Amino acid sequence: MRIVFMGTPEFAVASLDALIEAGCNIVGVVTAPDKPAGRGQKVSESAVKQYVVAHGLKVLQPEKLKNEQFLEELKALNADLQVVVAFRMLPEVVWNMPPKGTINLHASLLPQYRGAAPINWVLINGERESGVTTFFLKHDIDTGNILFTEKVTLTGQETAGELHDRLMHKGAGLLVKTVKAIESGRYTENPQASLAESVELRHAPKIFKEDCRIDWNQPAEKIYNLIRGLSPYPTAFTVLQDKILKVFRADYELAETNEQPGEFFSDNKTFLKAAAKDGFVSFKEVQLEGKKRMGIEEFLRGVRL
Repeated sequence: MRIVFMGTPEFAVASLDALIEAGCNIVGVVTAPDKPAGRGQKVSESAVKQYVVAHGLKVLQPEKLKNEQFLEELKALNADLQVVVAFRMLPEVVWNMPPKGTINLHASLLPQYRGAAPINWVLINGERESGVTTFFLKHDIDTGNILFTEKVTLTGQETAGELHDRLMHKGAGLLVKTVKAIESGRYTENPQASLAESVELRHAPKIFKEDCRIDWNQPAEKIYNLIRGLSPYPTAFTVLQDKILKVFRADYELAETNEQPGEFFSDNKTFLKAAAKDGFVSFKEVQLEGKKRMGIEEFLRGVRL
């Protein structure tokens, strides 16, 4: 099959590499345009673009997916199948173009956690199971017929960054399995509607800054899940001495307390913790506004509380 791959971040690179290693015929790659980044506004290429250049693949970088020139170039690639991993939403004129359709890899067990941030929300909500799903694209986002899924068990301790890496590699393998199945015609499609009827759906919308602010009136375990679900990015935060304190790692303990939620406690040497609704959250790795990320003991050597 002639395959066009679409993706942008590192998560997509693992899938593209797995397809190439499996001998799939990648005739073109669509990724985000280069853009200025960082303090010097130096032009930055996406992780997928860097991979494509290193491997001599044809790359398309449209600003707009309905641009006539892009659509002509895409059509000229004569793809049998399009594969999408961590890319933007496609218009129907794009996803409906190849005869075998367009498939997507999603980092959750659909129909649960449809949306832009499934890895974050599954941890924020304290789930003990996640996984990856391949499905055919259709009009409504993340609702197409499911092809294959693969589950992973969660420990209740992993961060979003750690789960990202697990699902990145798990998803790459599942995607190769899916493409091979489509090529051989040996697959079945499972409509999500029938699966969604029997469960209460949880969603994974885009995360905004206010979603990252720690509410100390919440239970300690819920705050702990928020911290690991947003680590290392976009990162949970609170305010300490009128400065933003990002929290990358923490622990929690349940305890009866009359302390005011959000009140800080420290020996200025080995621990820093804050009171929650039903206990305490202990900080393990933090970054104070204007400072570098560091472990709590190193942090306390430079800050007097």
